[in-house]
Amino acid sequence: MPVTTSRRSLITGAAASALALPFSGLYARRAAALTRMEPIGSPYGPVAPVRDQVTGLPLLQLPEGFTYQTFGWSGDLMDDGNPTPIDHDGMAVVRSRVVNGETELTLVRNHEDKLNPMIGTIPAPAVYDTADVVDEEDAGRPSGGTTNLVFRGGKFVSTVPSLGGTFDNCAGGPTPWGTWLTCEEDLINFTDQGGKKHGYVFEVAADPDQTTGNPIVGMGRFVHEAIAYDPVSNAIFLTEDSRNQAGLYKFLPNDDSRRIGALEQGGALYMAKVAGEDKADLIQPIMGESYQIEWVLIEDPDLDPQPFTEAPHEADNLASGPFVQGRDAGCLRMSRLEGCWYSASDRLVYLVDTSSGVDEDGAIGRGDGSVWTFDPASDRLTCIFQAENKAAGNNFDNVTVSPRGGVLLCEDGGGVEDDFGIGERLMGLTPAGETYLFAKNNVILTEADIRGAGKSLEFITADDHRNNEWAGATFDPSGRFLFVNIQTPGITLAIEGPWERGLL
Repeated sequence: MPVTTSRRSLITGAAASALALPFSGLYARRAAALTRMEPIGSPYGPVAPVRDQVTGLPLLQLPEGFTYQTFGWSGDLMDDGNPTPIDHDGMAVVRSRVVNGETELTLVRNHEDKLNPMIGTIPAPAVYDTADVVDEEDAGRPSGGTTNLVFRGGKFVSTVPSLGGTFDNCAGGPTPWGTWLTCEEDLINFTDQGGKKHGYVFEVAADPDQTTGNPIVGMGRFVHEAIAYDPVSNAIFLTEDSRNQAGLYKFLPNDDSRRIGALEQGGALYMAKVAGEDKADLIQPIMGESYQIEWVLIEDPDLDPQPFTEAPHEADNLASGPFVQGRDAGCLRMSRLEGCWYSASDRLVYLVDTSSGVDEDGAIGRGDGSVWTFDPASDRLTCIFQAENKAAGNNFDNVTVSPRGGVLLCEDGGGVEDDFGIGERLMGLTPAGETYLFAKNNVILTEADIRGAGKSLEFITADDHRNNEWAGATFDPSGRFLFVNIQTPGITLAIEGPWERGLL
């Protein structure tokens, strides 16, 4: 893929002035370590195994002074007596209130399940697709969806199902009015089997009885990953996780009343385009490159998948209908856009391209990933980190920003061997584009461990899970607790400690 001058022009003029302070020294560091970007020393210090306050198992490696508790393991009984679904993924705190003198937090948690005969349809008040169907691997009813967790007085107290009958719910994003937008990451279509099309966004309320289960069709049917809501412009930004055919989208709702159900009233969907450049490929970014963005209207957000043969692409390839429309109109593409989070502290949207760059064989869009910021006020897109090796960042996925403005990234690249052993990591990102280790997955379970913790061997596998992904990282509004999931075997954790020692 040729590297054009326009693509590789570094920040100049007003854009450079605006970014000079937070990115002071970035280019010098880049030049000094072009082929060897290692993490910097963590401001929190080295990590070591720490035991879970609930099960007593050493599930995490954390810096000194940090503690955690687990809750809502796959298979744990929920309040309705049904087992907690599997594949814990995106998550956020959607409500904070005082109940009987104690702070009560409600989280909505995704389950990235597809068709799972053991789970079936999540028994929620709102269910989208109830058909018995067959896909390439399994048969049953769509098993994805969401559960709501209540955390009161510093402890987990309950779990209830909140949305069922969806498929492959990966990430999403919170809204200012206290709901969660959960995203389907698959374009499967069961209409010929009496079911429904998938690939939509759904709104989930803190009170499950207020969840409708209706898809927000106006947000498009594509391989959704995550969402960030800009409260200043009322725009919703959406990412697409489809290799080398990933678009960046913006949705402007018709109803901007900021209430449950308003987004179902439709709106306009747009796809990002680099101003003055048709079909820009941002698959191999250089840290610091920046682009002015304009937005192209997608005429048919619900268009079925279409053939896409623009290299690099997969064999016998179909791309989402919205992506093909946007690409035909000159819109940009990225590798695999996943994490997406709005930061109130700097009014930026943080975006993760999980596999930008190249692998050891030179395959484009199969690298170690990058992090970008998008400024909704100026329509400016800037690469603030590109991994040069797995030590610096191993395919980041979900991203969150703490109330103090610190950026935290979840790895999903299969594990990294470092001074603290093998395992996926939670990594901090500095304003200078440097990463540092905050935590490591340390989940190794025997059958005796699982029984001793009171967990189900039907749902929890005795295995070394250290290479399984982190997901759903989110802070409570006070910044005291970091909630996060380990997707497999399916564990939700609440971490607390001396955050003031570092950047998070």
